[in-house]
Amino acid sequence: MRALSTAATGMQAQQLNVEVISNNIANMNTTGFKRQRAEFQDLLYMNVERMGVTSSDGGTIVPTGVQVGTGVKAGSVYRITGQGNVTQTENAYDLALQGEGYFVIQNPDGTQSYTRAGNFSVSPDGQLVTEDGFVVSPGIAIPEEAVDVSISAVGMVQVRIAGEVEYQELGQIDLARFINPAGLDAIGDNLFLETPSSGPANIATPGAVGFGTVLQGFLETSNVNAVNEISALIIAQRAYEMNSKVITTADEMLGVTSQLR
Repeated sequence: MRALSTAATGMQAQQLNVEVISNNIANMNTTGFKRQRAEFQDLLYMNVERMGVTSSDGGTIVPTGVQVGTGVKAGSVYRITGQGNVTQTENAYDLALQGEGYFVIQNPDGTQSYTRAGNFSVSPDGQLVTEDGFVVSPGIAIPEEAVDVSISAVGMVQVRIAGEVEYQELGQIDLARFINPAGLDAIGDNLFLETPSSGPANIATPGAVGFGTVLQGFLETSNVNAVNEISALIIAQRAYEMNSKVITTADEMLGVTSQLR
């Protein structure tokens, strides 16, 4: 009976759905996290009678035919890159992005990664770095004698040195933008890598055409909506239960068949 295997694919699909939802909920408080959504596709169909074939000598055509589905499969887990809320932290090195773009991070191996999490710090040599000590591009060093750091909406980093009145410009933070940000490869630690699916990184400064702006002293929160995730979790649970009920029913039907004499 095909219902057993068909319902099994449904249970596997809803298990994946629950795993994606659970990851979203687990990262509700992760800075810059972008929620994901599982997408599914129906499997191949068994054609008991094909539509469009001739059904008589008079040339009549079968209008619909008989197709029986064989279940469901995971099509993709899509990342929704919508803007998260911003919260004020009053930390001079916390940066939030409003609009499109990612901070460019210089990895220790010389490659680049990208992030929306702007909870940065200063390294012992004065460079703006991530929580793991990776340098934020283009590697602006803040002098030890600086008493105030200002980062403008367009990413211009300025400092005021002790005993001076005027601010000094140190450089401008880089941003990257992708034609398909959902195609970026998430590697953990709030970092993404460029892939053929995401397209090449377009590097520019904040405020350029198509790029977002920087908010100093703020952080972008996760774009996970708790109410929506709980609702999706309930729907996934009910779908899982219904598929398990199909397996139970199919098993009972096979049991009746096996008792026939």
